[in-house]
Amino acid sequence: MSVLAGLTLCIVLVWGIDMAYGNRSITCLRDVPRNPATHLPRVSVIVPARNEQRKIKEALESLLTLDYPDLEFIILNDRSTDQTGAILAEMAAEDARLQIVNITELPTGWLGKNYALYCGAQRANGELLLFTDADVVMEPSTLAMAVGYFQTHHLHHLAIMPRVSLPTLLPRLFCSAFGIFFSGFMRPWKAKDPASRSVIGIGAFNLVAAEAYRASGTHRVIAMRPDDDIKLGKILKKAGYRQEMVLGMGLLTVEWYSSLGELIDGLMKNTFAGIDYSVAKSVGAGVAVLLLNLWPFLAIFVVRGLAWVLYMLAVILMLLFISDANHLYGLPRRYAFAHPLSSLLFVYILWKSTLRTLWTGGIRWRGTHYPLKLLRANRV
Repeated sequence: MSVLAGLTLCIVLVWGIDMAYGNRSITCLRDVPRNPATHLPRVSVIVPARNEQRKIKEALESLLTLDYPDLEFIILNDRSTDQTGAILAEMAAEDARLQIVNITELPTGWLGKNYALYCGAQRANGELLLFTDADVVMEPSTLAMAVGYFQTHHLHHLAIMPRVSLPTLLPRLFCSAFGIFFSGFMRPWKAKDPASRSVIGIGAFNLVAAEAYRASGTHRVIAMRPDDDIKLGKILKKAGYRQEMVLGMGLLTVEWYSSLGELIDGLMKNTFAGIDYSVAKSVGAGVAVLLLNLWPFLAIFVVRGLAWVLYMLAVILMLLFISDANHLYGLPRRYAFAHPLSSLLFVYILWKSTLRTLWTGGIRWRGTHYPLKLLRANRV
């Protein structure tokens, strides 16, 4: 038992130091001085929308107030069955800058959102493409600051992590743990290192050079990937293009999920996809999460002697590292104490996603069923 406790402590220490150092190396875009640009490239803002009647008006109104001089807005109404189409028609009648494209049919071999993004990019005339979601609210200066950073650092892809708005406590507590797992798995601070295998992509804000996007194969290469934002970053980096993630706190906000039930259902579609639909990886990842994130908190009430000391040190360090990460990402430090229960919920989502996908032979996303055979075939 002492050997397992010692190994756990070593893993927590190495992981925590890496995360603490890495998080501090990520730039907060709001803190970057704005430098006057000599050339402001045209930006095509591409927004896919399916049944987004609750948030789309606020999101588009924020886009229309961006203080950037050369923009085009391409909004893809992806087979919506609610009032999204009517809202878009009304807004387009009031502001001619909004180009509304109504998608009525989905070709075989495409996920709905990916096809909408692809259609938008095909119509775009901008030197830069901004892929964003229909529930993202941006401050007026966001895009100008992003393009300035993009140019200054000679990037081909800039992803911005938004501030996540969650209206109830339980999703906020889970968001803390999810951020830890995301950071530990993706190591987004390493995406800017050409020698690292780490990649990044954020659905709320992926700013991409149009030339790099087309040369990398466009969304055709990731047509059946539910994790399209991450995989877009992967194909860009594999093609040799420079990317980076920055923090967008104070500049853009997204309401992730409005309830715990909605959060669980929403993550079902891409949790299994994130490990390439591998049952072995699902089982292994779940067991690893439980051993490292839940068992130490239980062990201090069960074991004795040296093992107790080692597990207690692991728990203390884990709470310190998680509270530090929460502070950097704008969450209360005290959310760290919910980490073991949130980890249990994460494993529940992962394993339920695995079982549901296998049982139903695919995933169901926004009213459409996508076969597992096609999903597994689209390896990137």
